[in-house]
Amino acid sequence: MIQDSLIIPQRHERFIKKICETEIVIGLESEEGFATSSSNDYEDEDENPIQMICFWSEKALAKACAKDGWANYTPTEIPLSEFLENWCVGMNNDGLLIGTNFDQNMFGHEVEPFDLILEIIAELKSSGKNLDLQKFEDIEDLETQVKEL
Repeated sequence: MIQDSLIIPQRHERFIKKICETEIVIGLESEEGFATSSSNDYEDEDENPIQMICFWSEKALAKACAKDGWANYTPTEIPLSEFLENWCVGMNNDGLLIGTNFDQNMFGHEVEPFDLILEIIAELKSSGKNLDLQKFEDIEDLETQVKEL
């Protein structure tokens, strides 16, 4: 368990850096939609685990999790701008969490969508990158609106 408490944050950091570098996020998709799971760390007011969708920074990492209940799921690329504008904002509105770079044993980092947006924006800014967004003027506009909410 101590190892997981060290490795999970490192994998999350790699997730942030890699998706900002490639501008691609990977999800597991099937005919039923994207792979969902229950949070290991967060519960709703009725003490039920909060639902989350897992995402990865590399297809190989996602593919390693496509087993058991997710055996019929395949890695699908999502452009980073679409992930931020549609997925993160929508998941926040739906009360869902995001899991990042989960391993084949379903251990990974769990994060609120708006917190993840802010982490991604910070990484984009530190690397001098910008994204073409459809629903926001630029990443600063997205950051301002997320912080206001």
